[in-house]
Amino acid sequence: MHAFDVLGDPVRRRILELLADGELAAGEIGAVVQAEFGISQPAVSQHLRVLRDNGFTTVRAAGTRRLYAVDATPLREVDAWLERYRGFWSQRLDALSTELARGRRERRPSSEDR
Repeated sequence: MHAFDVLGDPVRRRILELLADGELAAGEIGAVVQAEFGISQPAVSQHLRVLRDNGFTTVRAAGTRRLYAVDATPLREVDAWLERYRGFWSQRLDALSTELARGRRERRPSSEDR
């Protein structure tokens, strides 16, 4: 499965968001995702499996718990793919920054106004 196919699903993106802050147990992930998306525990497990099978997460056993964590390797590949497109939004953000600075200068009271 291609990285964008994996990331295209909002449930899987939410799971990665949860894991971005650190390792979580499958039950903790399931509780949040089930509440937010109204899906079953087996459906959450399927999403976790897709993330694990495609290298986006790692899992380790801790007693009876399964602890999931982000594996950044596929995310680096996505970032590298996006690199060629960054110029499109970087230029616009630079232009926005220039316009904001210009607006601040224009709103400053001049020494004549004081």
